[in-house]
Amino acid sequence: MAAAASFKISPIISIFVCFLLLASSVSSHSGDHSRLNQTFRPGNEQKKLHIIRAHLKKINKPSVKTIQSPDGDLIDCVESHLQPAFDHPQLKGQKPLDPPERPNGHNPNEMVAESFQAWSMSGESCPEGTIPIRRTTEQDVLRASSIRRFGRKVRRPIKRDSSSSGHEHKILFPRLQEILSEHAVGYVNGEQYYGAKASINVWAPRVANQYEFSLSQMWVISGSFGNDLNTIEAGWQVSPELYGDSYPRFFTYWTTDAYQATGCYNLLCSGFVQTNSRIAIGAAISPTSSYNGGQFDISLLIWKDPKHGHWWLEFGRGMLVGYWPSFLFSHLRSQASMVQFGGEVVNTRPSGSHTATQMGSGHFAGLGFGKASYFRNLQVVDWDNNLIPLSNLKVLADHPTCYDIRGGINRVWGNYFYYGGPGRNPRCP
Repeated sequence: MAAAASFKISPIISIFVCFLLLASSVSSHSGDHSRLNQTFRPGNEQKKLHIIRAHLKKINKPSVKTIQSPDGDLIDCVESHLQPAFDHPQLKGQKPLDPPERPNGHNPNEMVAESFQAWSMSGESCPEGTIPIRRTTEQDVLRASSIRRFGRKVRRPIKRDSSSSGHEHKILFPRLQEILSEHAVGYVNGEQYYGAKASINVWAPRVANQYEFSLSQMWVISGSFGNDLNTIEAGWQVSPELYGDSYPRFFTYWTTDAYQATGCYNLLCSGFVQTNSRIAIGAAISPTSSYNGGQFDISLLIWKDPKHGHWWLEFGRGMLVGYWPSFLFSHLRSQASMVQFGGEVVNTRPSGSHTATQMGSGHFAGLGFGKASYFRNLQVVDWDNNLIPLSNLKVLADHPTCYDIRGGINRVWGNYFYYGGPGRNPRCP
């Protein structure tokens, strides 16, 4: 807060200033400038809001059309060559690349244009040559602990020993610096991987507070588990801090230095290049699965283009979303050394107890189909651009009494697992 003024203010001026503050507060509304438009700010607050305004101008690009989503989002249709990725020095003046060759074993006849996001269900769409981008608001930025941390997983990776099925192994789960991340994952390592594919059912897990999240995703990983960790990530998440609500949302992420200074969610920094005009990264997914009811799942495919080396993302059935340019990475310029699939929650231990934030459906793996969350048809991409089944899937849960996982294989689902849980319960105090 700014220091108190050294001069005296007359009662009339004081009343006038109070009136301005009250009027601006009453007239404020949601949107990019709802707080910025207020006319009176102490020095520090005004400086902070000026920085936020500059940041919003940088990531919210000029649009040719804006669509109001039923969930409250504003979706801006931005010319594809003006998207945030092209602010990167190595992409300036370029345009998105043409689609690459898909992995062998991936059936192009399955390609279907689907509507699985709330903003497009009314039939609205972005014009050809543009991409839909969820508009970032002042409120979005203010929920973050700082502008520098907005849109990022601020983590310090650590190693630890874990055990699974009686075999000792080392595995990395990056943790937030002052709070705990918990996982229930299936993973493969020990070989060279050039991509991965899976189908995940989508839920709307309860998240206990603004500073926690619950997500289900794939990780494509390379590098040592230190400062040079490279990851590519995609899936769905519920994050009240990032989005301001409890909807499950499609997201992407990347980092090349173990979440320290590089990378971000979605299109909140220059990096990921979007090519699709129908999918808004960061927008809500609809419908979702229901307990003992209908199940809704999405397919994700990440693979390395053999020709140019970029990592491409497909969402749904055959819909290319875009790509992570290879120059963003160090180790992932060649290949991945590990692939993970599964769930993650942040546990801030409110009141000293385990969080009640749910993972997946909020129910344990043993309840099976229609009740528990699942990943199915797990595959990886080999050196020759072939989609192949997993030969060495391992499963691991940090705290099985809070969130657990059970793997299997069958003819229809191939490699699969159920996972998740309620968090705090009598066995997880």
